[in-house]
Amino acid sequence: MPLYEFRCPQCGCRFELLCSISQRDNAVCPKCAGKVERVYQGKCAFGAIKGASGCGGNCSGCPGCGSRT
Repeated sequence: MPLYEFRCPQCGCRFELLCSISQRDNAVCPKCAGKVERVYQGKCAFGAIKGASGCGGNCSGCPGCGSRT
């Protein structure tokens, strides 16, 4: 099972959770039981797609990994 990192927009709690892909969409905050958002970390793999120009490090307009910095 993968380890996911989440953040709660209600109370700001950040936590990691070892869960299946089907369970990650139902994760809740351990402090306030609010709905949480996944935190995306790591390198952008968008540049690995044939014909793509690669990752420039600015994810604000990149559709590759979904991360917004």
